[in-house]
Amino acid sequence: MSRRSVDDELRSDVILDIPKEQERRFGCAGKMLKPSRASVEALVKKIPQGRVMTTPSLRKALAERHNAQVTCPFLTKRALMTIAEDRKTTVPFWRVVMAKGEMIAAYPGGGTKQARRLKHEGVMIAGRVGTYKVMNLRDAQRCDVTTSSEFRAKLPSLTRLGTRVAHY
Repeated sequence: MSRRSVDDELRSDVILDIPKEQERRFGCAGKMLKPSRASVEALVKKIPQGRVMTTPSLRKALAERHNAQVTCPFLTKRALMTIAEDRKTTVPFWRVVMAKGEMIAAYPGGGTKQARRLKHEGVMIAGRVGTYKVMNLRDAQRCDVTTSSEFRAKLPSLTRLGTRVAHY
């Protein structure tokens, strides 16, 4: 039996039990979402211009939306990178920043290009080359895409995304 590639992992949402040996790492027992690219895209599309969302907030929103306790950090980042590297994408991936507001250096063009895009949208940026950060992160995050009825109505249903439940 061959291992699934990361691209295969991003084709559909998978909800699985958090293995006992990983409970400490994730801080809880229960279910973990392995998000699809489509789920990450749907949520990132809802971040309004001039606002940002941190990667932990993104993972939390995805987990809540799929009734899981946590979201896989590796696959969330990989989905973001797949979106960012797609030249045809219209998804504003640059609106997702690190936990403390730092730019994501792995995005195409690095943190400098991400900071430039956010500044163009009206987000206050501080720092210098290589150390850009969102100023007033709390204010810049004021977009609750998880409770917005508009967001919930537009988010594709789990069945259309091909969600399946898996167990270790």
